[in-house]
Amino acid sequence: MAVSSEIEWTEATWNPTTGCTKISPGCKNCYAETLTKRLKAMGQQKYKKGFQYIEHPSDVELPLTWRKPRKIFVNSMSDLFHERSTFEFTGKCFSTMIQADQHDYQILTKRPKRMAEFSELFFKYFGHKIPNFMWMGVSIENKNFVERINDLRKVRCHTRFISFEPLIGSVGKVNLKGIDWAIIGGESGHHYRPVEKEWILEIIEQCKKQNVAVFFKQWGGFRPKSGGRTINRRKFSEYPQINKRNSLKSIHFDEVAFAELCISNEARKLQQHNSITVN
Repeated sequence: MAVSSEIEWTEATWNPTTGCTKISPGCKNCYAETLTKRLKAMGQQKYKKGFQYIEHPSDVELPLTWRKPRKIFVNSMSDLFHERSTFEFTGKCFSTMIQADQHDYQILTKRPKRMAEFSELFFKYFGHKIPNFMWMGVSIENKNFVERINDLRKVRCHTRFISFEPLIGSVGKVNLKGIDWAIIGGESGHHYRPVEKEWILEIIEQCKKQNVAVFFKQWGGFRPKSGGRTINRRKFSEYPQINKRNSLKSIHFDEVAFAELCISNEARKLQQHNSITVN
């Protein structure tokens, strides 16, 4: 059975990994960390180690069991490109997505450099960019992290999106070239930081000028739905328009061969690091 979601811009969640580490101000009141504490207290084995980053091999093939097509938020409780993630495991997750191509996958990270690095390995192995039904995205909470967009543009994929949430400050002027979709949302929870209307409108206006689909998720507040999702008497519920293509389904994914590619990549990085250190 699919894990249905109340997140407005998706339909289901899939968490092949759990846990994460806070790396920027947007992480301060992390909803996933709060929910993890609750799930652990309820005795759910998947969360017995709390918010520690963990890969769950038993959940890798879950989307294959969901026949009905749906939008799937990948890792609502984690980050698939966490510093402790292994690209060997990430490769298995992407292999599942290739095979279960009846779905659209929304893959969101605050670590676009690692996402871009993985995409290079994906390209080397498959000889193609990441398919267009796998939407590759990055979170940006204010103008101090707009640089993540440039890192996202380096990801070898067809569909890119930005989640401006929790929006805790103005993002200023942004270049949205190569971006297909933008989500905007204020923070929610006991310690939420209020969002300003001007911050939301400046993003919407720039999206419209640069032909980027917009989804305004929420104003936020004590609860996610406290403020609704209407702005200037309008709801923005747009999605990127994609003609789904998958030319990779017939390619056998050899876990050993991909692991060897990952090991070679790590060895190359170590060699480069040692070379820089010596010099």
